[in-house]
Amino acid sequence: MNERSQKSRCANCAIRHRAICGALSNEEIQSLSRIAHSRTLSPGETLMSDAEPTEYFANVISGVVKLLKTSADGRQQILGLLFPTDFLGRAYSAENPYFAEAATDVEICCFPHQAFEKLLADHPGLERRLFERTLSELDAAREWLFVLGRASAEEKVASFLNMMARRAPNLDYTEDNAEAPAHFLLPLTRPDIADFLGLTNETVSRQFSKLNKRGIIRLVTSREVVVPHLPRLAETAGQTELEFA
Repeated sequence: MNERSQKSRCANCAIRHRAICGALSNEEIQSLSRIAHSRTLSPGETLMSDAEPTEYFANVISGVVKLLKTSADGRQQILGLLFPTDFLGRAYSAENPYFAEAATDVEICCFPHQAFEKLLADHPGLERRLFERTLSELDAAREWLFVLGRASAEEKVASFLNMMARRAPNLDYTEDNAEAPAHFLLPLTRPDIADFLGLTNETVSRQFSKLNKRGIIRLVTSREVVVPHLPRLAETAGQTELEFA
């Protein structure tokens, strides 16, 4: 992609105002566009490997990315998921902190390591936006630790589905339409969901069936889900307040 087309792409990017780029002026966007390039990946492809030198950071434009950690004996644990507008990578780190893999077809906008960190130094607004998002991610990680440590199996599965519904690309989930149905495809297989939630495959399948029978969700296929009433799903997840991405 040449520089002119990349500038146009950045200026018209659908996620610009919700990603870290939203802190930049049009002039600053032009500076960012000079170092940015897009990349597409298929399910299962690796975006970065843990403990390897940091080569780039990225905004997720579309699709879902799995973050994993590998143990000394080769076992992997899903640590989290990234969705459109999320930032991939750990700024000011010489090594990648985790393994990242495409869970679905993914498009990312990449920024080379050193060039991006120079932009952060030159544009305090961008650095502040990244800092704010990092703190929000930390808060979300602590909330998820609480879910994994204290919630029942039903609450864990409902929390996972609630997160999927809130981040569904075809639903602009806001306070104004919180009672609208959500329709989405699960980005993870049942074994991956079980791994993410610390449950067995059988328990995850059983909870999906229970939620389906109660009408809290509707399983169109094993991967296609409809949530008729989002507040009811949030209540089942043990959340007293709805969260909006």
